[in-house]
Amino acid sequence: MSTKTAILIILALYIIIMVGIGIYTSKRTKSSDDFMLGGRSVGSWLTAFSYGTTYFSAVVFIGYAGQFGWMYGVSAAWVGIGNAVIGSLIPFFLIGRRTRLMTNHLGARTMPEFFERRFDSKTLKTAAAAIVFIFLIPYTASVYNGLSRLFGMAFDLGENGGTYIIIAMAVLSAVYVTLGGYKATALNDFFQGIIMLIGISTVVALTIREKNGFSAAIDALNAIGGDVNKSTLGSVFGPDPINLFGVVILTSLGTWGLPQMVQKFYAIKNEDAIKKGAVISTFFALVVAGGSYLMGGFVRLYCTTDPSETGKTFIKTGNNGKLLYDTMVPALIDTALPNILIGLVVVLVLSASLSTLSSLVLTSSSTLTNDLIKPRVKNFDDKKQMTFMRIFIAVFLVISVIIASNPNASISTLMSYSWGALSGAFLGPFLYGLFLKKASRAACRTSFCTGVGISVVHMVLFSLGIDAFSGIRDAVIKLNCPINLLSPINAGAFAMIVSLIVVPLVSSFTKAPDKKVVDNAFSSLAA
Repeated sequence: MSTKTAILIILALYIIIMVGIGIYTSKRTKSSDDFMLGGRSVGSWLTAFSYGTTYFSAVVFIGYAGQFGWMYGVSAAWVGIGNAVIGSLIPFFLIGRRTRLMTNHLGARTMPEFFERRFDSKTLKTAAAAIVFIFLIPYTASVYNGLSRLFGMAFDLGENGGTYIIIAMAVLSAVYVTLGGYKATALNDFFQGIIMLIGISTVVALTIREKNGFSAAIDALNAIGGDVNKSTLGSVFGPDPINLFGVVILTSLGTWGLPQMVQKFYAIKNEDAIKKGAVISTFFALVVAGGSYLMGGFVRLYCTTDPSETGKTFIKTGNNGKLLYDTMVPALIDTALPNILIGLVVVLVLSASLSTLSSLVLTSSSTLTNDLIKPRVKNFDDKKQMTFMRIFIAVFLVISVIIASNPNASISTLMSYSWGALSGAFLGPFLYGLFLKKASRAACRTSFCTGVGISVVHMVLFSLGIDAFSGIRDAVIKLNCPINLLSPINAGAFAMIVSLIVVPLVSSFTKAPDKKVVDNAFSSLAA
């Protein structure tokens, strides 16, 4: 049996299981509340795995692991540690209980609906829903981009083959989400999470073994050297710890304000499940994210930008002149793994990506339907709401596929602007909305404007390659600032920090919502 045949058989079995779960849960999805939140009765294991598998996808394994492993060496593993502690452990304990109680009490099923009822403002709900739908699209496109890179390597599909894979994955994710909603995604996430844990552990072990063990691999990285502060790629903090910190902030703190992540706490069964879920999700993140970034730290041992260097895969530059970082991990896998295990990795990345995609499309479609369409349509009953959500799943996926089909669409760039805009807009309002009674509508609006504004302005000035702004780009480069101001990652991290500052600041001199509205929201936390 050939390697490709083995991969196809594994994929076929995987797809059958995914669709089967969708059909099974469809019979138990009776209402829009079931479709969106699983009836708010999801246990600790399913919640923790759903949180982790939504968190990590092809974006991390293919895009971020390759790019940051190339830039920072094994110190990129700090990103995985940050994801586990800041991105998983702390939010479960800090906001998990409050989110569950307050959203349940207010009857909020989406983040925009929470803003409406916590701050007594329909305008906030409408604005938040528009931000969610628009800025989840580039994140979804980045996931499809990662999938196409890996499948292109596994099946040698050529330049156009990736597009067909993107379309096929869009159809598959749409099928089982449309069938079963949140319950289908939660059950699939658990199954996919098991695959991710086994797969990542295997890939990391084989990556290091191929280079004669951990110590020998570190020595080889140290021989290559670093790029910024004369520190080596094999050192603990790597050659550029300042900009590495920006990656940690974006990918860890960002989860606190992302609707597809926070919504996991809406649906969790009880407080005991939150405590158990915190431990499980932290372990999951350490293995999956920590393992992915550690593996990525060794890409320079497998890839090169020097065509004369033998024994490594030559990494080209794209039409925009930038290195094709997204090809590095597939190149590493192709070299480090036996052919038969490439099938495991294909299923691993597919599992990680489909779990993320299912949460993204469900969050986007439910937000658009519940928060934008429902208030404007008369007699919009439960059946119509579920129909519209399923239609918007298809619309959302089509737009994402079109963006992902662009060969110059970098995984990290797409994801950075998405997370920067979303969490930069929502992090402060959501966090302080749970803790600070004086948090005001004006503060929320300010955060929405700064989060989206910083991301969009940065994208226009520095990432779209518009000739009119070339002078600004050149001037920023000449500053030689230790913080890379051109990086969309640092822009996203900055937007999040601004959100945390502007909400309490603006709230201190603007009017809070009506006292009855605030007292009602916080009455749910009295127990």
